[in-house]
Amino acid sequence: MHMTTIVWFRQDLRLADNHALSAAAATGAVIAVYLFAPGEEGGWEPGGASRWWLHRSLTSLRQSLRERGAELCIRASDDSLATLLALVRECAATRVVWNRRYEPASRARDARIKSALRARGIIAESYGGALLHEPWAARTRSGGPFQVFTAFWRHLSTLGDPEEPRPAPAQLRAPATLPVSQQLESLGLLPAHDWPKGLAAAWTPGESAALARLEEFSCRNLEDYALERDRPALRGTSRLSPHLHFGEIGPRQVWHAIRRSAQRQGRHRSWRDSRFLLELGWREFAHHLLYHFPHTPELPLRAGFERFPWQLDSTAFAAWRRGATGYPIVDAGMRELWQTGWMHNRVRMIAGSFLVKDLLLPWGAGARWFWDTLVDADLASNTLGWQWVAGCGADAAPFFRIFNPLTQGVRFDPAGAYVRRWVPELAALPDDWLHRPWAAPAGVLRAAGVRLGETYPHPLVEHAAARKSALEAFAAMNARVEESR
Repeated sequence: MHMTTIVWFRQDLRLADNHALSAAAATGAVIAVYLFAPGEEGGWEPGGASRWWLHRSLTSLRQSLRERGAELCIRASDDSLATLLALVRECAATRVVWNRRYEPASRARDARIKSALRARGIIAESYGGALLHEPWAARTRSGGPFQVFTAFWRHLSTLGDPEEPRPAPAQLRAPATLPVSQQLESLGLLPAHDWPKGLAAAWTPGESAALARLEEFSCRNLEDYALERDRPALRGTSRLSPHLHFGEIGPRQVWHAIRRSAQRQGRHRSWRDSRFLLELGWREFAHHLLYHFPHTPELPLRAGFERFPWQLDSTAFAAWRRGATGYPIVDAGMRELWQTGWMHNRVRMIAGSFLVKDLLLPWGAGARWFWDTLVDADLASNTLGWQWVAGCGADAAPFFRIFNPLTQGVRFDPAGAYVRRWVPELAALPDDWLHRPWAAPAGVLRAAGVRLGETYPHPLVEHAAARKSALEAFAAMNARVEESR
């Protein structure tokens, strides 16, 4: 059956292993469409770093489509349904297809659009592809959602391997009438200041770059990842997260690339237990939680934390954002984030713990800052990460587990290469004092050109005292919860 199909691209900016695109290409002409509708994101419209990435990724997608005979129609939209209906009329399309998203606002919008299209006699179909398994595929024995990762991952392993990824269509048939597209630049995605220089130096968005990064990573020894992933000075992680978020590569492609790599390395039996696949599992767990607990981007999963006595110190929050807390490992991470749109995962935990447990600032404020500055800002993963570090989510670190920024720096950046790169004013300090400049003798500071309070700040708080205050606040919260019962 020949038909003209609109393929509505969203967070699936790739041609390979794209089920919606493959379904459209198999039945006739393809109209590739991207709608920029930030007002439909439920208050989580793309942040600055995400918008920069999106601009580059759409540029790459447009070129890939042209190489196969198709064009990308770009439109800014206040109402995706109205825009899709207009496109249907313009191009005499009979079907609209897309790959699913799982954020609460997206789910509600997509259900409304699917119903409205079908009511008008238009075929409307959605497909999976952003996850290894759909969020509703995993259920506990009682039929509810999982809230413990190990049980969730154990259950997912019983579902078997995901299907092999599909190749990109070799050619795409153009419709008789092409819709008019806006210029990509008209979306205003690129920031006016010079921030993109640091992002462009660190990243190459697009499907080709994602595939190249996956190939480079999968050729590494899987055991090296387990050994190096916690060392921020090393290039030990995959750095695939932004490519996965924007769908420039799919998790099935990653899964099977790791499987092939393990087979080449002779690790046939244990490859499913690799540390990297566990990280892919955490991504699945994040989407599982967001799907079943859609309130969690705004509210803690553990409702008692709504009574936590958070502090509102705008000065401390500003110092944390700009990497001026006086704790070198925290400051290094926050500066890496601002300059590159990314932060090493170990340092995300350290910086997050410092915000909520040393400064007693609300986890939601940190989540919003990461949302604006991370190129891999993903609502599910961002929510899981912040609720984990704050102790208020599923399978979260207990609140009394408070990272010591000094010992974390010494343990995971022992030679100080990470701190020296991102906090260069401390570079000349000897290793013994690099992670605790406030304790260094005056002569050591002088020799290194460090003037505390001038070239580098004094610590915002004393960690031991801050830890005590955090535990007292936690106890006060628990007392309030008990009083309310």
